[in-house]
Amino acid sequence: MTAFERIARRAVLGLLARLRSGRLSVDEGSRRLVLGGGGGGPRAALEVRSPRLWPLLLLHGSRGLAQAYGDGLWDSSDLSALVRLAARNVSGLDRWRARAAPLRVPLQVLRGLRARNTPARSRRAIAAHYDLGNELFEAMLGETMMYSCAYFPREEMTLAEAQEAKLELICDQLQLGPDDDVLEIGTGWGGFAVHAARTRGCRVTSTTISREQCEYARARVREAGLTDRVDVLCEDYRDLRGRGRYDKLVSIEMIEAVGARELRTFFSRCSQLLADDGAMLLQAIVIDDRAYEVEKASRSFIRTYIFPDGCLPSREVIARCLARRTDMRTVGLRDLSPHYAETLRRWRARFERATQLGQIGCDERFRRLWRLYLAYCEAGFEERRIGVVQMLLGKPRWRGERALASGERGRSAAAA
Repeated sequence: MTAFERIARRAVLGLLARLRSGRLSVDEGSRRLVLGGGGGGPRAALEVRSPRLWPLLLLHGSRGLAQAYGDGLWDSSDLSALVRLAARNVSGLDRWRARAAPLRVPLQVLRGLRARNTPARSRRAIAAHYDLGNELFEAMLGETMMYSCAYFPREEMTLAEAQEAKLELICDQLQLGPDDDVLEIGTGWGGFAVHAARTRGCRVTSTTISREQCEYARARVREAGLTDRVDVLCEDYRDLRGRGRYDKLVSIEMIEAVGARELRTFFSRCSQLLADDGAMLLQAIVIDDRAYEVEKASRSFIRTYIFPDGCLPSREVIARCLARRTDMRTVGLRDLSPHYAETLRRWRARFERATQLGQIGCDERFRRLWRLYLAYCEAGFEERRIGVVQMLLGKPRWRGERALASGERGRSAAAA
């Protein structure tokens, strides 16, 4: 162990010794430390395989943690528990980061200027994740190919059933019918477009900037015999022109790729694309309002290795964008956060069982990083560091909330 590795180890262990909730067992081969132990929180284990871990943790936070894990410098028998332990005890670090934020503003401004998500940059960032290969996502997501939070009204539901339940929830809130022209921003692999057209008879225009997703979705539409009702475009939402205005608009976990500087543009364009009596259903992963300003310019693990240029919005920043750049109002809000933790557990289980990953070019480092990514997100939802919401947004002349309220009363009476 070098002198700097010893210094870094002492500093990191000093921070870990302040754990207020949960317990961490640190195994370094010849020695074993147990840190924390109070508060009844998660119990986790960290197996240190190389002292090179300590400087990476000290200097680079979550990014260093991920780099070290990808390189095999540490391991854990329960990754989710380890990340939950960190999330449960991160409030002190949050306060330190908030105090240090003014010192980082000039750097963040410069980084923001460089990182603006132009259409060309957005295409490159989306390709870096979603064009990794459909075989990878088929192995992880299953036959539905839905890469967003599922909905489990019953615990015994399969992942496919829960994903269909999520789509039904969206269609019901928008009250989709045969007379509706629907725009979807962020096609995914075509799951919503096919479901809405098949079950509600509506016409769907869906757009994506991932070529892999576009080709897959078009093939899925053809196989379903819905080419007369579904049109899949390979266009940036900012470039949609000459197609008129739509009755309904759907965006399912696409906003996370928009970027902090483009959020106002996103909502402004959505408002322009909707008819005056239209409605939008936005499903968004959101970060705590108090952490947004710090996180949006950070070089975190997820933004470095998984979703380049991504940025989670907060509910507060969404509300500001709606008020300042649109004539839409929030008429419904549903929190699905507990359902996302379960969704991620199902994805991670499928990912671990996928024996074909090596054959499709996913080497050991890639698999380790994605294993950590899935556990990292699962723990984030479990500990409510992040959440996922469905927001129903209405234009000035939309009156569908009356029908929704009536439907809710009807279901409550029937249940009684």
